[in-house]
Amino acid sequence: MTEGTSAIELALLDDDGDFRTYMEDLLADEGLYHVRTYGHPDELFAGMEQTLADIVLLDMKMGERTGDKVLEQLQARYPGLCVIIVTGYPSLEDMRNTFRMKVFDYLPKPFTLAQIRQTLRNAADAFGLGRTPHGLLRERLGQRIKVLRTERNWSLKDLAQSAKLSVSQISSIERGAHMPSIESLLAICRALEKRPSEVLASIEF
Repeated sequence: MTEGTSAIELALLDDDGDFRTYMEDLLADEGLYHVRTYGHPDELFAGMEQTLADIVLLDMKMGERTGDKVLEQLQARYPGLCVIIVTGYPSLEDMRNTFRMKVFDYLPKPFTLAQIRQTLRNAADAFGLGRTPHGLLRERLGQRIKVLRTERNWSLKDLAQSAKLSVSQISSIERGAHMPSIESLLAICRALEKRPSEVLASIEF
């Protein structure tokens, strides 16, 4: 993990023990996730009470306990939770039904390493996961400054000259690589004719 990031809590519910072991090993090796696996819904809900997962990978076919029932319970208890369906018995109708229940994505087994990586990366981006508050603030502030600059049709050089900062410094701030100092933020806001409080309020942090 890099500075400004934290491990994503990931829970997997699947009644296939070999698949649970495979996924646990696979995702642990990524170094981005803290993975917990469960073979029964009751175990998942007990685990969620201890540590709330950021993402739940949910099998849809588990004997008597169907995934859609578990999904209903998860969404009732944890509104807004990111759920990704994984199933070895995919069907178009199941996919339609699960998306109506507002799952984030639907992955039919077997899926490739690239597919699961991309799906989890998309989920992390969409839900703002894996970033510390400091890292998230840095990223959102940089994005906002870039938007304000482009709205004025300014280049990086234009803003740097107006704020009396270096181009590399402005670029680093906009990319979210560095948090601006108070002095730099004030200089940028003056150049953009914005109050610092206005800029900070606009990023909804």
